[in-house]
This record gives sequence, C-alpha cells and structure tokens, in this order.
Amino acid sequence: MLYAILCYHDEDVVNSWSKEEDDAVLAKRRRVQKEFVEKGKMGPAIRLVPTSAATTLRTSGDEQLVLDGPFAETKEQLLGLYIVDCANLDEVVDFAKRLKEGETCTFEIRPMQIFEKGVLPEEVKVGT
Repeated sequence: MLYAILCYHDEDVVNSWSKEEDDAVLAKRRRVQKEFVEKGKMGPAIRLVPTSAATTLRTSGDEQLVLDGPFAETKEQLLGLYIVDCANLDEVVDFAKRLKEGETCTFEIRPMQIFEKGVLPEEVKVGT
C-alpha cells in the first residue's frame, strides 16, 4: 500500500538553518531512505518551496478567489512529503520514526491512492 509521510515543521526554524545543518538533516534522511530505495519501496521525496510562494484557491459564494500565501496561519507548515510503498501501517511507522530520529518536526502518515498516474517526464522543471 502507498503511504504519504507529510512533514510539518516551523518554516522559520528550518529556513534559519545553515547550509551545513540542512545538509546534515538531509544526509541522515538519505541514509534511512537507502534501504527503501534498494527494495524499490521509495517513491518521490518532495520539498516544498516556502509558503510565501503559495497560492490558495477559495470559494466565496459563487466566486473563486485566488489568494497569495497559504490557506491558514499555523505554527507548523507542510514543508514536504515522502511517498513510500509499505506492507502495512507498522512498517511505515517504523520507517517514519527512523527518518525523523533526532528531529523536532511532525510527521503525519496517510494511506494514499493514485487516481491519475500523470504524464510528467522523468525530469521536470521545478516551479518557483
């Protein structure tokens, strides 16, 4: 079954990390991911650009509003996600615990279904 591991953290804290601190976190996570990559269980790992680049669509009556910024002001923001293929919830929980070891972020795990596979090429230009 496919699972999404949604990564929440205080965006200001993460953005204040030095390049070395950020690289260390990502290197640790890559070491944990290696096992899943080798088993063919690791899907994309996605880092979202800062919420200041977000655009939100809301409905007001019959009107569609396009707003700058994220939907809600919260202490923690969704900063990225991992897609993994695990046999059950226990397996994905164990993986997520190892992935977040030593970090103060919050991970939310959700089973997922692909309802449209999509047609993006292997290399896609990252939006800004």
